Amino acid sequence: MHNLALALHHKGYHVSGSDDAIYEPSRSRLEKAGLLPEQMGWHPNRITADVDGVILGMHAKPDNPELLQAQALGLSIYSYPEFIFKATQDKTRVVIGGSHGKTTITAMILHVMHYWEREVDFMVGAQLEGFDVMVQLTDTNEFVVLEGDEYLSSPIDMRPKFHWYQPNIALISGIAWDHVNVFPKEQDYNHQFEIFIETLTPGGVLVYNEEDEVLRAMVEKSTHSIRKIPYRTVDHFVDSGTTYLETSEGPLPLKIFGQHNISNLSGAMQVCQHMGVDPMDFMEAITSFSGASKRLQTLVNRPDKKVFRDFAHAPSKVLATVQAVKTQFPNQNLLACLELHTFSSLDPTFIAQYQSTLDAAERAIVFYDQQAVQAKGKQVPQTPTVKNAFQHKNVEVITDKDSLKSFLIKDSSSVWLLMSSGHFGGLSLSTILD
Repeated sequence: MHNLALALHHKGYHVSGSDDAIYEPSRSRLEKAGLLPEQMGWHPNRITADVDGVILGMHAKPDNPELLQAQALGLSIYSYPEFIFKATQDKTRVVIGGSHGKTTITAMILHVMHYWEREVDFMVGAQLEGFDVMVQLTDTNEFVVLEGDEYLSSPIDMRPKFHWYQPNIALISGIAWDHVNVFPKEQDYNHQFEIFIETLTPGGVLVYNEEDEVLRAMVEKSTHSIRKIPYRTVDHFVDSGTTYLETSEGPLPLKIFGQHNISNLSGAMQVCQHMGVDPMDFMEAITSFSGASKRLQTLVNRPDKKVFRDFAHAPSKVLATVQAVKTQFPNQNLLACLELHTFSSLDPTFIAQYQSTLDAAERAIVFYDQQAVQAKGKQVPQTPTVKNAFQHKNVEVITDKDSLKSFLIKDSSSVWLLMSSGHFGGLSLSTILD
């Protein structure tokens, strides 16, 4: 939300906001712009009749006192995606959807556009190299590139975010059941993508990963009047820890790696073509792309030790990320450490989906913070249940950050992969990596 606040502030709007807690780097950025609230918490007196609109974050509660005040005053209340749509109705909307790879594909597209000095508006879910903000809204740019999340819009707008955007150009990277707290059945989750396809503007372009069987069948079944453009993973190989693309001009070295990232690259190239970027120009630009924040982010890169951080948390993402690192460093021992942090990952009916996701690693840790689990109102998983779910012969289940720290300090694996959408119970990684 703070990125949208900054974007509107930069456009000249008078912006204010509230939250019960604001963390870095959001806090510093808001403070620098003069937007940091004087007091944390919710204060109905901040909501007055002269407010033009209220944008409601998805984590607010339906009984939030400021929301109730806005409703009592009859103010215009928007979910985040609704506001983004209304602000971009006159632009060519490019929406990147899928259960995995959304942020990376969006980041790739923006990197290529930035490389060739083509200005576009955007909304992306991670900090990108070369970009000061994660949301940009102007009155002049033709294109807007949006990361299309399938989670709910707000507590009073229960439709998935990406149903709002009505894209002219869309991409779906793949479908793998997630958000079990909202979509308790796999078919319920998959149906959201069927709806998304139908939201494309008539005559629009859908770029889709034809290697995903569920997605391919879904796209082929749709009778919507759109152009359907399939993509698949381009040819590539790994040599001495570097991934190369096979091109007509010869091997092209990349800064990124992993089968899933090469697939993401293929999709991004198709989208960029429909935004007017020639494939060879795309290839030139993408060689300097090093990834989005916490997407196979390199924390340590020494001959004797390599450490990567990744946002992977859903089973399909965990599997792809572990396999990517092992493929890149096949002759080194890999320790894969996964934090169970989301509602889905902590759900006893869902955890079996993680079976074999860590198999490519020689050693594995599954971590969850007992206090964080209890704070979510979830029952703390039992160690035998977790071990049985993952089915890894060398898996350790750890439930407090001090034990995790001790384990990591003693571990001798030459490659670490740390995966979490959280913060490993507040563990300071610098105390281990230094």
